[in-house]
Amino acid sequence: MREVAFIKQNKEKWLEFEQAIFGKAKKNPDEMAGLYIHLINDLSYAQSYYPKSKTVVYLNYLASQIYQKIYKTKRQETNRIVYFFSTEIPLLMYHYKRYVLYAFLLFFLFVGMGVLSAKYDDNLARLIMGDEYVNKTLENIKNGDPVAIYKSGSNWGSFIGITMNNLRVGAICFLFGIFGGVGTFYILLRNCMMLGSVQYFFYQEGVFWESVQGIWLHGSMEIFAIVIESAAGLLLGASILFPKTYSRFTSFKMGMKNGLKIYLSTIPFTIAAGFIEGFVTRYSLEMPNWLNVLIILFTLSLISFYYLILPFMVAKKLKSQNIIPSLD
Repeated sequence: MREVAFIKQNKEKWLEFEQAIFGKAKKNPDEMAGLYIHLINDLSYAQSYYPKSKTVVYLNYLASQIYQKIYKTKRQETNRIVYFFSTEIPLLMYHYKRYVLYAFLLFFLFVGMGVLSAKYDDNLARLIMGDEYVNKTLENIKNGDPVAIYKSGSNWGSFIGITMNNLRVGAICFLFGIFGGVGTFYILLRNCMMLGSVQYFFYQEGVFWESVQGIWLHGSMEIFAIVIESAAGLLLGASILFPKTYSRFTSFKMGMKNGLKIYLSTIPFTIAAGFIEGFVTRYSLEMPNWLNVLIILFTLSLISFYYLILPFMVAKKLKSQNIIPSLD
């Protein structure tokens, strides 16, 4: 059977499956299991006769969504939060790994632009950070504590204020994706240009390592989380611009739901980064270098493992069951 005829023959059934998965109609686990079996049969046929077709990707995705609904229903009886962080988020990160790649490529590109711009424009740091920040930092450098500006205020006050601000920035990175991803692109550009120019400013003043000790102690998780939140924003924008086989509204709902889940998954890391900045960063120059480096490497390794390695481990575990879609 030609692929066009295969699609025409089953199109209505697949649309019904979409409604069962993404629509308001509720189905019990037995009904969902029946849909899963039907889809697996269609998927097996498509894989045999149209292995490189987008039909395979589409059916694989529907099958995975039904499986997750069945599995989540069972897990909710035990521990929904554990399932969310241990399985659901890693699967989402695996499914949408290309957006994580895009976000990191943009991150390194924009930070590089910030560094180069600061190198050839001495006023860039003042333009981005403001005269007050630059003048205060120059004064702190003369006093022997280049990152003293990150140590002002009380422990709890700094922790709460910084964490709330970082949660707000992360939410903006994600939600501004609703403008076709352009808003996320702009927020990421602004933050990365700021990071690149500030780091070059410290390098120019001969206190680069001291700045690394102060900024990246908490920044490894904070900045990494912003990149992941930007990936969620790019996903949201793509769901509007490129609905593929779904209606634009259905695609938007999927993008909003999955992007929101990804954003929510970054909250514990953002809170941890705020805690480190409020309670640990103020002692960055007093602590031994090895301890400073250990904290930076540990926090960076932790968040990198969760978002970059664990998704592939979970996918590998489940792939033999034919429930992981190929979205490359």
